[in-house]
Amino acid sequence: MKIGLISDTHSFLDDQIIRLLTGCDEIWHAGDFGSIEVSDRLNEIAPLRGVYGNIDDATIRQVHPKVNRFLVEGLDVMMTHIGGYPGKYHPDVRNEIKASPPQLYITGHSHILKVMTDKNLNNLLHLNPGAAGKHGFHTMRTMMRFDINSGKVENLQVIELGKRA
Repeated sequence: MKIGLISDTHSFLDDQIIRLLTGCDEIWHAGDFGSIEVSDRLNEIAPLRGVYGNIDDATIRQVHPKVNRFLVEGLDVMMTHIGGYPGKYHPDVRNEIKASPPQLYITGHSHILKVMTDKNLNNLLHLNPGAAGKHGFHTMRTMMRFDINSGKVENLQVIELGKRA
């Protein structure tokens, strides 16, 4: 299964993002859609799983939860917008992660792309795709693509979309 992972679009989608997500089996958005139109457009490209972010309004919050935990292709995934990272998990999710660690933990919010493992929690893989939008302090817009095969993340690609400005 091919996954396109983005976050922090802040109402921005360009043809490049759409082209890179076309052909994915699912698109995952780690919050701060910015508008329901972004969610709707992504869902037209491929089935969408997402979480709302701190800038998202009530319309988006009715469609996407704060925390989305799901099983796909044998992989236990947990996604939230503001969630921290290994060693610094946000209090909202810390207890759940420690009591029942997912295999893949995805966050957004920081606009900083991260790929980390938590060796203290069964090598939990943490991904933050950075920010695909133009709003924020980041200089490079980023996203990720990867495959899920028999419960494992494979062929992880970090994609630079160009400068924010």
